[in-house]
Amino acid sequence: MWLRPEEVLLKSALKLWVTEKSNQYFLLQRRRGYGEGGGGITGLLVGTLDTVLDSTAKVAPYRILHQTPDSQVYWSIACGASLEEISQHWEWLQVNIMRTLSVFDSGDDITSFVQGKIRGLIAEESKSGGGDEDPEGFREAVLRFERLFGLPKREKLVTYFSCSYWRGRVPNQGWIYLSTNFICFYSYLLGNEVKLVFSWDEVSRLERTSSVLLAESIRVSVRGEDHFFSMFLRLQQTFLLMQQLADYAITRLFDKETFSTDHPLSDPLHITQRALEVHARNQAFRAFFRLPQGENLCEVYESFLWVPFSHYNTLGKVCVSERYLCFASQDGSQCHLIIPLREVVSVELPDRSSRALSVGVRGKRAFRFSEVRDFERMAATIRRKCFNSSSPQHSASAQLPLCDDEEDVMVGQTQAAVSTEALMNVFHPHDAENLDPKMLKERMKEQSWQIHFAEYGRGSGMFCTKKTRALVVRGVPETLRGELWMLFSGAVNDMATHPGYYTTLLDECMGSSSLACDEIERDLHRSLPEHPAFQTDTGISALRRVLTAYAHRNPKIGYCQAMNILTSVLLLYAKEEEAFWLLVAVCERMLPDYFNRRIIGALVDQAVFEELIRDHLTALTDHMTDLSFFSSVSLSWFLTLFISVLPIESAVNVVDCFFYDGIRAVLQLALAVLHYNMDSLLCCNDDAEAVTILNRFFDNVTNKDSPLPATVQQASATANNKPAQSVDISDLVREAYERFGEIRWEEVENMRKRNKLYVIQTLEETTKQNVLRVVAQDVKFSASQLEELYLLFKRQHFISCYWSVCSPALQNHDPSLPYLDQYQLGQSQFAALFHLLLPWTPNTHSHTRSHSHTHSHLHSLARSAFRLADENADGLVNFKEFICTLDILYNGSFTEKLKFLFKLHLQPGGPVCKPFGPSASTFPAEELSISTRFSECTDDGVIKKSPERGRGKIDLQEYLKQWQDELQKKEENIKDLPRIKQTQFVRLSKTLYSVFHGDDEEESLYRAVARVTSLLLRMEEVGRRLQDNSPTKTPQTTPQTPPQTNPDTPADSAPTPLTPEPSSGGDHFPKSPQPDPDFSPSDTSHTLPTSPTSTTTSSPTGTSSSAIDTPADTPGDASAAGEDWSFSFEQILASLLNEPAVVRFFERTIDAHTLIENASRNQLRDTH
Repeated sequence: MWLRPEEVLLKSALKLWVTEKSNQYFLLQRRRGYGEGGGGITGLLVGTLDTVLDSTAKVAPYRILHQTPDSQVYWSIACGASLEEISQHWEWLQVNIMRTLSVFDSGDDITSFVQGKIRGLIAEESKSGGGDEDPEGFREAVLRFERLFGLPKREKLVTYFSCSYWRGRVPNQGWIYLSTNFICFYSYLLGNEVKLVFSWDEVSRLERTSSVLLAESIRVSVRGEDHFFSMFLRLQQTFLLMQQLADYAITRLFDKETFSTDHPLSDPLHITQRALEVHARNQAFRAFFRLPQGENLCEVYESFLWVPFSHYNTLGKVCVSERYLCFASQDGSQCHLIIPLREVVSVELPDRSSRALSVGVRGKRAFRFSEVRDFERMAATIRRKCFNSSSPQHSASAQLPLCDDEEDVMVGQTQAAVSTEALMNVFHPHDAENLDPKMLKERMKEQSWQIHFAEYGRGSGMFCTKKTRALVVRGVPETLRGELWMLFSGAVNDMATHPGYYTTLLDECMGSSSLACDEIERDLHRSLPEHPAFQTDTGISALRRVLTAYAHRNPKIGYCQAMNILTSVLLLYAKEEEAFWLLVAVCERMLPDYFNRRIIGALVDQAVFEELIRDHLTALTDHMTDLSFFSSVSLSWFLTLFISVLPIESAVNVVDCFFYDGIRAVLQLALAVLHYNMDSLLCCNDDAEAVTILNRFFDNVTNKDSPLPATVQQASATANNKPAQSVDISDLVREAYERFGEIRWEEVENMRKRNKLYVIQTLEETTKQNVLRVVAQDVKFSASQLEELYLLFKRQHFISCYWSVCSPALQNHDPSLPYLDQYQLGQSQFAALFHLLLPWTPNTHSHTRSHSHTHSHLHSLARSAFRLADENADGLVNFKEFICTLDILYNGSFTEKLKFLFKLHLQPGGPVCKPFGPSASTFPAEELSISTRFSECTDDGVIKKSPERGRGKIDLQEYLKQWQDELQKKEENIKDLPRIKQTQFVRLSKTLYSVFHGDDEEESLYRAVARVTSLLLRMEEVGRRLQDNSPTKTPQTTPQTPPQTNPDTPADSAPTPLTPEPSSGGDHFPKSPQPDPDFSPSDTSHTLPTSPTSTTTSSPTGTSSSAIDTPADTPGDASAAGEDWSFSFEQILASLLNEPAVVRFFERTIDAHTLIENASRNQLRDTH
């Protein structure tokens, strides 16, 4: 690698470097401690220095220096990791530079010329590489990364940092390397080398910790083991990058339902540190301001914003994206503002002395920003983006009424094809003449909001301050609820920028049939069935349209339970199209990953909830031995935003707070519920009693200010006929904010990221344990071996996904499938892993030609094994099918292994063989769903089929009967196997040669195969001649040859072959085969010769094999007859059982532990 020329004082480096080559202008040197001898103590010291100081020599132990003849100053111009690499640079200098240097007279001119050439080479390499990192330092790190860890060159190094790895109380100073798929560490101190390589998909915990010994460190948990890394500088930056890389890998590999191919980091080969930082910044920007997914932060300015009516300037940051201008204050007022650029009508610079600009919007409103450092650039940026936003797509918003219009401010383009009224207005219209006390309080709330609108604005561009939050906590008026939900959630912007989108979706999806549509129809009448709006077709039809349209918009989610309950409440207070966009905001932004098959988002928030309980409710934590109880109880709270446990008139107050503060409001309320019932929960003796206490509490939560009539309210009138203290929802919400209001949004987001790794790895661990429990019944591997093999199988699946944007293997992982089918391998993946674990791997030090042939043949063997293991012929093999195949090779008897090899060589289109393994075609009762893909069970216990298998109920009795029949089936009898044909038998013989290749008894094994081959051919020829001489000739059949198995003999017992006795006068059976030294297994023809005469060959090295020669007295018609030759498995088994060397080879104990360790060590290297 060429280096930017730097001065080197050669005198001080003589003890660290050894000169290998030199000429008048250049030196090629080797670092002490590398190469021959290792350098002894000097090498240890040098290696330690290189690791700690991260010198260039640690990257490459070879370097080239440029020297000027009359100076002690030398210039480093190249380095290399190997002698071959540095020699290429040396040769290039000899050919391209040395001849030119003789022209110059001055040493300074020579040095200038050499430096210019080297810098030009580096510039060309940087241009072709396209990297945005430091072209020299980062390239050195890449070389070091590739040399130290042996990962494929496709693996993209993102960044690296100096750090210490702690083993107990001993620090190991070294370097941590963060790549797209791996976290690596290397340290070398006084001969003690530490090398760690973990894939991100194995990380279960990643967090910053502190202890007495370590002020602060990063804890990484992998497979239940904790690893601690500390550093003096850039700890937070390192942690954030690690968090992003881990989240990226987890989302891309495990949670593909939420990973889009349009993801900005979708290509793992082009991820950089800068790209990760930009992506994290955009994510935080969108989440804080509730903006659509496509918005990216373009520019940030520090500025003061004038807050009208409060008469003060608040300091904060102005964030400009493609379609929005946002402001967030930095002081305690928590003021934020969102201005859609489509609403901007003017940008002016009123006062240059105060560096101010004024942004005017529709409705005769203006926002004044002052003390902006680059205010002219900010004004130009806003003008440019306003022009880009004024496209036909946004023309509909120009026809909206001004913000003074109370009725239609939050509505986009009205669609006549759908309901244009909120269901609450239809079934409980607002009565202005009602003077009920509750209605008076409702009007007081409305007046408070009207005053707020007058001071802080209304609709898009409204200031959100502490006063806004206080009004939300008190409860939003019924008439303003839909409008404010749209504003706080950001759904108003989605609707305004997508006019007509909802109607188009309805036109596309209504009337179609899918699994989601079936599930929606099933749950329609379970959504708030006690409310009058959903007892008529009006509400049911609106609910059906909204849910169906969203399922069509987002097929990755489709429809999930709890969506119907949430959508029902949205339809009560929002128009149909508004309810649709509110549902989009909830599912895709505010509650990410909640509504999918594994509800990962809800489980993550359950883990966050547990963490908050430990921090804020210590008395409850000390009393409860397991906090997971609260997670299971509170799951419905989070999925339905308390709608399923609270009366509707109280639950809507929770929804108000949720749309304003997000999940933080739900967490605060859940903590408040536990705190309110603390004394009762501390007295509980079991979980059932705690559930009863919480359910009774929710039954007594009321909303005394609700104006809804009794027919709509759901609160229990008698409270279970027991006197109980009622709790007003407003008081409960206010207490939640007062007691737990210090929980910040940033804190919740960090806890979400931290717990997501743990939740997904817990789900993966559950999958692994269920798979191993099922598979362990049918194989002889130990529990630890099975676990290691499962991890190898899983990693083999991921290897093909690591460096591919759209790997087909990603589609093979489906968490919604039964446990056994969640991970499956295709043919190429199976062949790679099968070859790694094959117990008969050839010796790599054998002859090249023979080894190449053997290696190719073993790959063909792997393809045949895949075809045999793939029972359902879908092109995929699950773990059970794979492990049953491997169990035969590792733990099977001689007969089972030979039967396996025999099956591999039968024609694919021939008679179908039963799958190998004792229960390969069976499935236990708890895994009944393996054979077909089911949806979730309904509440009444009925299991529905998937759409691929049609609709209707499954006959469980029929499945149980099939399962019982399978269990009663006996193992496949060897008499059931079809006969192997001529060409297939040749391939079987070649497979045996490949299997025996490199074994210590290779020569005797080759002779044994040759004898068996000769014997079988001669017996077959005898049978054919007897058949030809028989009066009743049947040319299409071959008589049974002497070696027979008694029909009553079990399949695994050894049949007694009829071995022919040598005869001096016989012409058919020679006394002993003679070797032919000119033959090798690779020369074997793919078609059998026509003569029964066979000889064996054995070279002194033991690398030859049997040969089948054609004698001169072969009958003329033997060739045609030979095409019909075939052998039964019984014949082959009987003949091989008479060869002790072969029997010993196949019955030899396999060292499974060593083979699994080697496969784990070489799995990544074989992907080069």
